[in-house]
Parts: sequence; C-alpha cells; structure tokens
Amino acid sequence: MPRLAYVPLVVLPTAAYLLRGLMPRWGFMWAMAVALFAGCKWLTYCEATRAVPDRLRTVGYLFAWPGMDADAFLSGAGRVPQPRGSAWIMAALKTTLGIALTWIVARRLSPGFPLLAGWIGMTGLVFVLHFGIFDLVSLAWRRRGVEAVPLMRNPLRATSVAEFWGRRWNTAFHELAVRFTFKPMRPVAGLTGATLLVFIASGLIHELVISVPAQGGYGLPTVYFVLQGAGLIAERGQVGRWAGLGRGARGWIFTVLVTAGPIGWLFPRPFVQNIILPMLGAIGAI
Repeated sequence: MPRLAYVPLVVLPTAAYLLRGLMPRWGFMWAMAVALFAGCKWLTYCEATRAVPDRLRTVGYLFAWPGMDADAFLSGAGRVPQPRGSAWIMAALKTTLGIALTWIVARRLSPGFPLLAGWIGMTGLVFVLHFGIFDLVSLAWRRRGVEAVPLMRNPLRATSVAEFWGRRWNTAFHELAVRFTFKPMRPVAGLTGATLLVFIASGLIHELVISVPAQGGYGLPTVYFVLQGAGLIAERGQVGRWAGLGRGARGWIFTVLVTAGPIGWLFPRPFVQNIILPMLGAIGAI
C-alpha cells in the first residue's frame, strides 16, 4: 500500500484541530470524528485487494457506508442473503426509540437534571445513528446484494468482553484495529501485547474525539480502554477460564461490569457538560 494513503489520516485531523476556534466545541468534536473516519476510510479503500470495477459501489463505500471492510463491500463475490422484513421493522423501532430519548425524555429532564438529560440524550443519539440509521443503511446495501455487515450486532447478548468488542460492538472499528494494529504488532509484541496495544490505540483515538474537544477528562478514555484490554486478557487466562468469565451467565455479568461499569471514564463529566448538553441545545432537544 502506498505511503500516500496515510496522508489524509494525518492532514484531515490536523486541519480539524487547527480550525477548532471557528466552531463550537461540539462542532469541533464532529469535525475531528469525521476527519478520523475519512482518513481511515481512505486507508481501507487503498488497501482493498478484491475491488470490482463498479463506480457506484466505490462511491457508496466511500460516502454512503460507515463500515471499514472494503474487501467485503467491494468484492462482489458470493450471494448475500436478503434481509427479512422484521429487520427493517427493528431498525425503524430503534431509530424511533432514539428520537424519543433525545427529543422527549431528555427535554423533560433537562431543567432539573441536566447531567442525566445529557446522558439520556447521548444514548438516544447512539440509538438513532449506530443502531438505527446505520442499520437501515446496512439493510439497504444488503438488499442490493452488497455485503455490508451491521456495525452493531446485538451487543447485549455478548457473554465475553472479547465477543463484545470483537463481534458485536462497532464492527467497523474492530476491522481497523485488527488490520492496522493487531496483525502488524502481534509478531513483535505477542498476543497479549498486541491486544493491549489495540485498546491503548482506541483510547488515544477517543481522547482526540472526547477529551480534546471537551478540554477536560484527559486520560480517562484511555484508562477505560486499558481496562477493557485487561478484562479481555483476564477472561482468557487460566483463572478466568476456571471461573467461567468468558461464557454463559457469568460471562455476561462480567462483560456488563467491565464494559458498562466504568462508562463514566469513557464519557467523563466535562464531555457531557461541554459537548453533549450544548449540542442537544443546538439541535432543539433541550
């Protein structure tokens, strides 16, 4: 892959940072997120090895699909099962739930409980985008015969930390982490070291999108992801296997405790106060 493929991943986030004074903090957050996304998207496109000469699909991958598996999306190989009608209904319901949480529940809570309103509104937006709209986009592409795996795949059903981060939560980021961090670093750092480096890299990326725009909570997202890596390693260790931390009911409870318990480190108070609440106000949610 040519080195120039990495240029957007450096130039775009740098430009977003330099222009931060021209936009509100929440606008800077979105600018940084989009810059990182665009840089990574271009990187995966340049690395694709099985692309078919289909201009519409290429444009669709770059501008109308949030996933990062370019080979699968662009290959045109294999038969993609048509999505069921129930899948469309569920995606629409999740979008509706997100809208209700953001524009109804958060609004009613905001006068007396602003931080709670911020959390509810943020959760609602996650449902609207990641569980709703992105799922609808996945269904639309699969209906056209394109292999577009949903980003969210029933994360509440995960019975291990490895399953949660590896197969159920944000498959796009997992694809990036495996290709550009885990695989290159495993021969050098080993399985455990490469796993920890993946989570450290994830923490640093979230610092750029969360802590830097919020101007607070520095280091907490990285600590959160280091804890995720430690939890994954623990459940795979001898004691973790003996205790059943990676399977069944015990694994589910352990996964919830590790991923949801310290969620306040991933989204610290300055982020909710300085980014989420002003953004909710700007979109008329509170």
